[in-house]
Amino acid sequence: MKGVVIKMRIGIDIDGCIADIVRFITDYGIKYCYENNIEYKIKEDEYDESKALGISPENAIKFWNAYLPYYAMKYRTRDFASEVINKLKQDNEIYIITARNEYGLPPEYYGHMQDLVKKWLSDNKIEYDKLVFTEGSKLPYVLENKIDVYIEDAPKNILEISNEVPVLCFDNPYNKDVEGKNIKRVYSWYDVLSKLGQKGHSLN
Repeated sequence: MKGVVIKMRIGIDIDGCIADIVRFITDYGIKYCYENNIEYKIKEDEYDESKALGISPENAIKFWNAYLPYYAMKYRTRDFASEVINKLKQDNEIYIITARNEYGLPPEYYGHMQDLVKKWLSDNKIEYDKLVFTEGSKLPYVLENKIDVYIEDAPKNILEISNEVPVLCFDNPYNKDVEGKNIKRVYSWYDVLSKLGQKGHSLN
């Protein structure tokens, strides 16, 4: 990896990094299936929620219709996420870059996802310099905002972004096989702090 020094622009994904979406889909997906008499088969190494639950895409949409508002507004962050992000912000710039969109929202919430994200970050006391909502590939947004290192969980995004920018791969079951010369795996938010260094030390 190329060296990254203070003052860094650190890009951070939400789902799978700040929030533990695997735990949410497993816990609430099983609850939804149980309450609606839907057979399920958990495969945590699958990124797509319908495959992760072993249910049809139609039932996956119904699951999100039922629980996405709660996930977007109330679901907890990973342990120490706000604590570490706010520590990093003392010496670096924090860019939250997310593909979170309206997919799965019930009609009464549709069109308000960006406001829900802003409120959720505020409620969880996560400080940042800029919030970016993406469509399609994240790479153009990473390059446009001159991100020095990006924290991501989605295999496709990790592989694409790491061609240009160092990536901290937030460990999840579905990205176990993702490797590359510009990729370093992290297992918790304090591991992120350790890998980056409190003062933005090099990633080498």
